[in-house]
Parts: sequence; C-alpha cells; structure tokens
Amino acid sequence: MFDYVRNNTRLMGILLALFIVPAFVLVGVDGYRSMGDRGETVAVVAGKAIKRDEWDAAHRREVDRIRAAQPGIDLKQLDSDEARFVTLERLVREQVLSVASQKMNLLTSDQKLARDLQQNESIASLRRPDGTLDMDRYRQLLAAQGMTPAMFEQQVRLDLSMQQVTQGVVNSSLATPAVANVSLQAFFERREVQLARFATADFKAQAKVSDEEVEKHYNANPAKFQAEEQADVEYVVLDMATVMEGISISEADLKAYYEQNANRYATPEERRASHILINAPASASAADREAAKTKANDLLTQVRAAPAQFADLAKKHSQDPGSAPSGGDLSFFQRGAMVKPFEDAAFALSKGGLSDVVESEFGYHIIQLTDIRPSVQRPLAAVKSEIEAELKKQQAQREFAEKAELFTNLVFEQSDSLAPVVERLKLKIQTAAAVKRQPQPGLPPVLANAKVLEALFAPDAVDKKRNTESIEVGANQLVSARITAHRPTSTLPLAEVKDRVKDLLLNQKAQALAREEAEKNLSAWKGGSEAKLSPAVLVSRDKPGTLRPKELSAAMRADMGTAPAWLSVDLGDQGFSVIKVSKIVPREPPAAEVATQELRQYGQWWASAEGAAYYNALKKRFKVEIKVPQPAKRL
Repeated sequence: MFDYVRNNTRLMGILLALFIVPAFVLVGVDGYRSMGDRGETVAVVAGKAIKRDEWDAAHRREVDRIRAAQPGIDLKQLDSDEARFVTLERLVREQVLSVASQKMNLLTSDQKLARDLQQNESIASLRRPDGTLDMDRYRQLLAAQGMTPAMFEQQVRLDLSMQQVTQGVVNSSLATPAVANVSLQAFFERREVQLARFATADFKAQAKVSDEEVEKHYNANPAKFQAEEQADVEYVVLDMATVMEGISISEADLKAYYEQNANRYATPEERRASHILINAPASASAADREAAKTKANDLLTQVRAAPAQFADLAKKHSQDPGSAPSGGDLSFFQRGAMVKPFEDAAFALSKGGLSDVVESEFGYHIIQLTDIRPSVQRPLAAVKSEIEAELKKQQAQREFAEKAELFTNLVFEQSDSLAPVVERLKLKIQTAAAVKRQPQPGLPPVLANAKVLEALFAPDAVDKKRNTESIEVGANQLVSARITAHRPTSTLPLAEVKDRVKDLLLNQKAQALAREEAEKNLSAWKGGSEAKLSPAVLVSRDKPGTLRPKELSAAMRADMGTAPAWLSVDLGDQGFSVIKVSKIVPREPPAAEVATQELRQYGQWWASAEGAAYYNALKKRFKVEIKVPQPAKRL
C-alpha cells in the first residue's frame, strides 16, 4: 500500500485534495488541530492542558539552544529526566504568568516593545553602519529558530507582559538592615568541628562476594546490564559546498563579468589635503559666523601671498585640534570620507592647488591639495579567482533550490535506498557505525542533530530500513539517512559483565562495613570513650575548609542545645563520617564595604524569595497540576 502511495504521489495528492478541502470547509482548521491534539496531558494551568507533544517540542528547542551556545556540552545531561522536568516546569511557569498578565490587563505597548528590541544585543549586531536593520539576516537568524519576525516580536511582547506580573512584587520588596544582619550572622557563623571518615575503599579488602551472589544479583537486575540500542547507518548530505564542486565557470563568463563590474575591481582615487578651519557651527549666531568668515578670508589672503607658509599658518590659526599640530594635514581620503562641500572642493583642485574659503557645517575651511593617488584598475588575472568564487556562489544558490527539491523527492519516492539520489545528484554515501538514539561524541555533526536521530530511529525507519525524509540541519544543508543494521537493546551476557557485577557488590558490602564501623565508633565516643578525630578547626558556610558539602551542611545544621553535638553523615558511595561539633563562634565583623555588599545581596535574596512565594500563590490560584512525577534527585 505504502509503495503504491510513494510511486503515485501526484495522483494521491489530487485525491487527498478532493477529500481534505471539503473537510476543512465542514470542520475548519481548528477542528483538525483538535483532532490531532491527542497527546497525553502532562500539566494543567487554569483549566488549560499542556500536552506531552508540546513538552517534547519545547525540550527539543531548549536542547538546540543550549547546544548552539555550548557546543561541547555532554548531551546526556540534556536528555535526562531531570532536564526534561525543568523544561516542563518552565512551560508551566510561562503559562501561569501568561494567564496572570491577561487577567491583570498587563499589556505591552508598541513603544515598550520597540525599546526592548532596540536594546537586544543579537538584533543590534545585525545593524548596518547607517543604523538600519539588515532584514535578510534578521529573518535568517529567526528562521534558524523556527520563527518569523512577527512570531518573535509577539513572543517578546508576551515575555514583557509576563515580566510585569512579578516585577511589582520583586521591585517593592524591602529587607530591613536589622532583619538582614540577624540572618547574615546566622548564615556566616563559625563552628568548631572534628571528624573521622570511614571510607568505603578502606573496607573493600574485607568484603567477600561469591559467584552465587554475582549470578543472583545479575538475574534480579537485568536492567542494570543492558547493551544500548545501536544502528549502523549510511547517509547523504546536500549542501552548498557540494553543489559548488560540480560548477565550472568558462573564461568567457569570467571576462564578461569582469567587464560589466570593472568599477568593483578598481582602487578608488585618493587625495591628500591640508586645511585651516575657523570654527562656526550651524548653531552659532549670524554675527559670529560672519566674523569667522572674515577671519578665514584674511587667512586666505595670507596663504595666497605665501603658499609655502600654509603649514605654519595652520599650526597657528586652525581650530581643528586633530590636524592643526601637523600643519593641517588630513592624510589621504576617498570620496565619501569628508562632508560634501569639503569633498567637492578638494576633488576639484589640481595637485598643489588652493581653494577659496569653503563653508561647511563645521565652519570655514581653506584647503590645499598636496597629493593625488589615481584610481588603479586591477587586471583580470589578479581578480580571476575572486570572480570565479563569486559566480560559483551565485550559480550554486540558484541550483541548490532545484537540487534540494529533487533531493527531497528522491529520498521519499525511492525510500528503500540512497543510491538513486547519489547517482542523480552525484553525491557521496557516507557511513557511521554504532549510532545511538542520543548524540554521541566523535560522530559527524549531522548525526548529532536531534531531528535526524529522531527520524532515523522512528519505527518505520528501524523496521523497514527506509530513508528518513529530507531534513534541514543547517543553512543550505539537507541530509537523509537510513539504517543498514540495527541492534536493539539487550541484556549483556553474565560472562561479559561478571567483573562489573562483582565490583558493584563488593562496593555495596564495603559501604555496609563502613556504616557499621562508623555507627559503632559514634556510639562509643558519645559514651565517653577516647575519640580518634581530626584536630579541631573552625568552619563556616563560606569557608568550609576540607569538609565535604554533606559534612558541612550537617555540621552547620546540628542542634547545639547540648554541646557537643555528635552526628553521622552518609557520604553515599564514599562511605561515612562521624562529626563532633564543639561550639559556635560568632563571625568576625566584616569590612564596611563587604557589609554593604552583603546587605545588597541579602536584599536580592529576599526579593527573589518574595517573587517565588508570589508565584507559588499564583499556582494555587490557577489550580496548577503537574501530572508527571518529579524525578528523584541524584546524590
């Protein structure tokens, strides 16, 4: 059936149009949207559902954004349950703030939107020297993120409206110095501690594991010993560089282009001049401008009487601080570098010539032309490679659109092989082994693209070894891939993982021995036996010394109602610690500037806490439900 569809796409297109168009008339676009909206509900905000498809799409966008900003990041971190849940929480937050902004009528005006866009650094980088926005690059930047300018500007407008929801609470937050000082003193207090560590590694030699225990654990926990799903793939890439490789430019075309664009390959004429400037800005009074003009005419008379004295007169009388010290010399300049009246006068002079008094927006100038560099035409031989590259690029841009359409059609219509598209477009089949569902280091960039991997491991592509659709992975870059060999997830044989299982059990037993020893010593030391502890040290949250984070946290939270306090700290795989907290020592008074900075920082914390509390109140008001369980935090 599917082969018939693929081989008769035009006929099927006509038939589908006959059925679909009347259906749109009957149920409308929204009807089709709702019919396709069948994803599982993962959250609800104010009665509106957030579907799993929406969550997945948002997470893909977030992964793409982070990968673009941090190319070297470990992609496994981005696909973890924790990372995906963070994306869901962000979606919920956006929905809560969006609903709140609508109910509070917190709108963003066109003027505020324009100001925000003006301050956007990414957009500012697209401005031309004259300040105008390069709209082509602006559209390309947004298209790479799957957005149009209208979509982007609407998103910014919504973001600004949502910001207003919490800004009022955050900006009006007030943390008094008295409250701040009490909290800061408690936070930065010091405690005298001693400890003994019972490391798992130290007990590993005492642990014993039998072959029966290894086999029992292996059989009870097959999920721990899985070989990941893998596939060997082949793929083809159509990009601008590939298209350009097949293009050749004739000598006649090179010559014709050179002759038609001769002015592009000529160095423009440059002139060197000196000037004497008498300042008279446009804002000056008529009397002041007339006085400046009179002074300039007097200097012109002196220069004409003794042209060789121009530099000395410029040093003495010119009011241009940049050129006066060098006798008025402005060095070489091209057309367009000077204000128009000055430029017109300078380019009308012969070498050594002297102008009349020239009026500009800066005042009155006397110009002496000191040198001329004539325009020089670069020969065809010197610019041949440059023209060839330009013509190839132009032709490739025209051909790419045609070849992209053919590429897309061929990989779809003849989906059981990449050979037809390779033969027709003169492409090269590339291969990769052990490709996984998640991007892996060392593989080609196109196989690190989330869209490619998603299509490659789709059921149809896995089961039937069909080509993926044509996927755009970059500007003017399309790829299609297919699986040539697939290895599903499977449990590794015991012989292959026996050492790993044994080591795992040894660590578990060693950890249990470390716990037992720690608890035995803790009980004895609390009872009065001589404790074998490290020397006493003062620690605080900002100066933990050699304490590990869990040890420091436990020591700072210990109840000091009856000192000393004894406690045991579970360090996970590393073992256990026994800690003795003897006393609390107040912090030393900070320097004045440090105290001021701390108060400011505390004010920011307080504002953040009030903002978070307000957001939690909004969540209750709008009856937020997150239907996905929060992943357990990893230790």
